Amino acid sequence: MRFPRSGFFLVAPALGALAGVLYGTIFAVGPLAGSAIRGAIIGTPIMLYERRLLLPAVRERIRGLATPLFLLATVALYIAMIIAGNALASTVLNRLFRFMYSERNAMLMTDTGLLYALGISALVAFVFRVRDLIGPGVFVNLLIGRYHRPIREERIFLFLDVAGSTRFADRYGDHAAQAYLGQVFNALALPVSRTRGSIDDYIGDLALVTWTMKQGLRDAACLRCVFDFADRLAADAESWRSRFGQVPEFRAALHCGPVVTAEIGLQRHKIAYFGDVVNTTARLEALSKTLNAHVLVSADLLGRIGALPDDLVAEDLGSHALRGREEPLSLASIRCRAATGMPAPPDPGSATPG
Repeated sequence: MRFPRSGFFLVAPALGALAGVLYGTIFAVGPLAGSAIRGAIIGTPIMLYERRLLLPAVRERIRGLATPLFLLATVALYIAMIIAGNALASTVLNRLFRFMYSERNAMLMTDTGLLYALGISALVAFVFRVRDLIGPGVFVNLLIGRYHRPIREERIFLFLDVAGSTRFADRYGDHAAQAYLGQVFNALALPVSRTRGSIDDYIGDLALVTWTMKQGLRDAACLRCVFDFADRLAADAESWRSRFGQVPEFRAALHCGPVVTAEIGLQRHKIAYFGDVVNTTARLEALSKTLNAHVLVSADLLGRIGALPDDLVAEDLGSHALRGREEPLSLASIRCRAATGMPAPPDPGSATPG
């Protein structure tokens, strides 16, 4: 279940209190009410941190580290939060409820509590790293076995291609190009997460993003993701120019429809999508170069979205024949009314993966 960001300020203490009660029950450390209060105070900062509601910039920097450094940094940060939270919780319990004999004793952690905190911190950090490596949505679905047997469902697909990456590689080399694409896709992660989407794959310089129909249609979230990404690139334009000599440009194609979703593979599990919708979206992404459209959307998806947000406008591009489809598909280009924060449409000559 996903909670609104503001609502999580209430959910986090409740979950922390539950964890505290569990700890108090297992180790019989005193009144469960005290354990609940301690758990709420200690656990809340960690959960707010993982929801990007506390120290978001620090979290993004740590997530960008290599896995061994990520684990060490995350565990160290968790332990710092736990020690500080324990000191605060113990002081509150001592002053309000006299659970401790002195404030000095209240500030100390027991050996059992410290070892418990270390173990839980390492486990949580490892789980979150695995989740990041394979994607939050994929991680949960693999864990619960949702697609262990194929399921027919409707989804929204976004193919987002980083334009000009081939020219960048020719100019600066493959190593620099990989670093460039890595940073571009890192910048894409937050807009996708905010709109409840899932980055399901990377194919060269192209990212495949999907939403369930419910999540992607809500407030035109699938379109909002694209323009939030463009705004984020524009906001960091100077940083991009300083590090890479240019601000990334991209093309985006969106379509929706029925697919069969299934968990495939034995040694390496993956959730894959089968159906004409995936192929059609890929061909729309290629067509966007020909049409010189920055954001290309099928009429099928626009019809499901309904009214666009006030700051977005659609330009009808007519119907176009696509390879593999008997019927032409009506298309539209989406742009911001104010035209701010959006990079110019990519050069039609830029490379697109086959």
